[in-house]
Amino acid sequence: MMRGIAALRPLWDALMLLLFALLVVDVLGAVLPGVGGLGLPGGFAAVLYFAVPFAVLTLVVGAAPTTPEREPVVLAPPVRGRWVSMNGPGQQLPSHGTRTRGQYAAIDLCSPSGPATPPIVRFALRSSRPEEYPCFGESIHAMAAGTVVRVRDAQRDHRARNTWQGLALMMTFEALVREAAGTGRVLGNHVVVDHGDGTFAAYAHLQRGSAAVAVGDRVETGEVLAAVGNTGNTSMPHLHVQLMDRASVDAAAGIVMRWSDLGLTGELDPALEAFAKDPARSAVKGMPRNGEVFTSADPSSNA
Repeated sequence: MMRGIAALRPLWDALMLLLFALLVVDVLGAVLPGVGGLGLPGGFAAVLYFAVPFAVLTLVVGAAPTTPEREPVVLAPPVRGRWVSMNGPGQQLPSHGTRTRGQYAAIDLCSPSGPATPPIVRFALRSSRPEEYPCFGESIHAMAAGTVVRVRDAQRDHRARNTWQGLALMMTFEALVREAAGTGRVLGNHVVVDHGDGTFAAYAHLQRGSAAVAVGDRVETGEVLAAVGNTGNTSMPHLHVQLMDRASVDAAAGIVMRWSDLGLTGELDPALEAFAKDPARSAVKGMPRNGEVFTSADPSSNA
């Protein structure tokens, strides 16, 4: 039942947007002369007209299927070199604070910050260009062999959301619009690979036009799929990757994964150190915690 409700998320998101639009119309009708409202009764009854359906929609939007507990699936890392982890299973589960959209054990990856890396947030009129971030355009590799079942790479790479006004806009109006537009606008450009064993990997926020594979292609472990971009619901260029039990992200339950041959340095990236906390009891051992720098070598170099 939960999976069926979750699969209908595009419908729930659209109804949420419609409810918000009706609320705006009703408020404008009450405060602006000459603007017709909805003719709803005032006072507590008006609150109920919006609060009850909003509460119901909030519940169904948060519906998410689960899978039986199992040992983490061991996969190859999707990146090479030095990277930093955020919102990953090495910190806690659920790693993104939710089970929806197959994100139970998802992880975000970016390059370690350097002197030229834009700050997380700053006072400025315009946000930073994606090309200013060192991970932008870096190759993304298949974590396991499989068949490509979805490719989207036509969305443009937008600027970072690293000004106070840009961040506020992203967390309010932009987030609402992306939700209403569907999961594809949240993930941005993305690739989904079916591993043939009941698991599927989703790679999101990819660079426009960078997809090196097409639907139906057979890929091997380590094969380049695309490049890191800044599309979808992102505040800066990074890779979002997750393992799940369905190709459909809306209907999927997340599956815990662990990467092989990682070098956990214990070093915290200075720009993300404020987000680093001791891992929770649910954290997956062997995976980097928030803000931790890790290394991943090309497996072929060990051959």
